[in-house]
Formats: sequence, structure tokens, C-alpha cells
Amino acid sequence: MSAIEPGLLVAPRSMLAPAFTALPALGQGWTSAGRPQLDIREPASVQAAVSANTRIVINCAAYTDVDGAEADEAEATRVNGHGAGNLAARCAETGAVLVHFSTDYVFDGSGTRPYPTDHPLAPLGAYGRSKAAGEAAIRASGCEHLIIRTSWLYAPWGKNFVRTMVELGRKHESLRVVNDQRGRPSSCSYLAERTLALLDHGARGTFHVTDGGECTWFEFATEIMVQTGSKCRVEPCTTDEFPRPAPRPAYSVLDLSATESLLGPSSAWQDNLRRTTISPSAE
Repeated sequence: MSAIEPGLLVAPRSMLAPAFTALPALGQGWTSAGRPQLDIREPASVQAAVSANTRIVINCAAYTDVDGAEADEAEATRVNGHGAGNLAARCAETGAVLVHFSTDYVFDGSGTRPYPTDHPLAPLGAYGRSKAAGEAAIRASGCEHLIIRTSWLYAPWGKNFVRTMVELGRKHESLRVVNDQRGRPSSCSYLAERTLALLDHGARGTFHVTDGGECTWFEFATEIMVQTGSKCRVEPCTTDEFPRPAPRPAYSVLDLSATESLLGPSSAWQDNLRRTTISPSAE
């Protein structure tokens, strides 16, 4: 992969951003910016941060509290919708390519086959609506863009399902995890690698990037325990047994065919999990 520069990485303290900074392909011309210096909710802040010679902007900023968005949809939309639109408008002015990350939550979860990139959006909750608004704003801006939908993100750092399961597995003899929500896990490191590979291939438009394969949260948790050698027993349960403020899509498997036609088969989620150095969440 050739070096990609110069560019701006937005929100360096997000869960995804460290996976990008670890990749040498980013080259020497990259800078990082996040709050308070760069607040994507404010057009003037975006204008100042994205210089005229910036060729690529990778936006890792997001409002990710799915349940919190139900109580404060306006703020979720300011970040995920208007914020993405502000970046897109500036990229349209400068000619920069905007890389933006969206989510499986833009679909309603009623499907039975992997969702293709052009499937109609029908988000169930506030978080999904805010992300769908961001996608729409980017497309309406006319900027060159690469929108990447992903799902079930995890990393060795930050607050995520894998680290939480490792921590709970060390404290409890058994856990109950939902077995009626199906999707694709996504390693942040793998997502970053595939994103740069798509850029290297000149990809534009909307693509899906996740680990290969699919599973339920119960199956994911069970594999985490196996790989970490935990004695904790994982038992299946239903979504209805653990009600949450925000509705979750029952089936949110993303179709990877467009990405795989350019980059080859996706690495299996079990293998990507195995390559991840897992530690308990400190959250």
C-alpha cells in the first residue's frame, strides 16, 4: 500500500482513530485534530482546521451512545448529522476527499440476507437516524467521499463489547448474552487497514467494511471466553429479557461483496479477534 498524504485525522481520541495512527501508510504529512481545537459541530471550527492543502479527511468523530441518543437526539444529530455535513461542505470547497464512518443501525434489522450498500435506509432509533442524516449531508454536499458502514466495533482500547466481556468473564461464573441479534464484528485495526486499502484503490461512494463471517452477541461472547481461557459460562437469552432505551436491529449483517471485489475476502472475525490483544475494559 502506498503512503496516503497529506491528510487530517479527526477525533484522535476516539476508539477508531488509534488504529489509523498505528499504520505507517498514513505517511508523514498527516495531522490530527479533535476537541476543543476542532469541533465539527461548528462550521467556523471546521473551516479553520481543514486547510486548503489537505487532500484527505478521515472523520472518526461520532456520537456513539446509542441509548443516550434516544434522550438527546438533537445532540446526536448535531455531531453525526450536521457535523458530518460541515466537514463535507469544507471538503467540497477544498477538493479534499472525506472518509466517513456510518453504521448498520441505518437499517431496520428486518432482513434475512446481508444488506447491500444501496438498500433503502430505515433506522429504528435516534442514533441510526442521526447517522443516516450524516450520510445524506455528505452526499448532498457534492464532495468526493468514501462512506464506510461498519458494525460491532472492538479494539484493545476504549469501551467496547470485547473488553467488557473479558472483564465480566474474570468476575463472574456465568453471563447471559442476547442470542437473537445477528451481525458482523469489526476489529478497529482491520477496519483501518481496509479503509486505507480502499483509498489506495481509489474507491468512492459507499462501502461496507467489517470482519468476515457473522454471529450473534452470544456466539461472539462465547468465542471471547474460549480465546481468553475464561471459565465463565455464557448462556443465551432474548433481547426482550434485557430491554434497552434504543431498539436494536435483529439482523444487521452488512453485505461485503463490493469491498471484497476490490480487496479480496474479508478475514474471519474469529481470526481478527485472535490477533487482538484483549484486556479488560477500564470503563
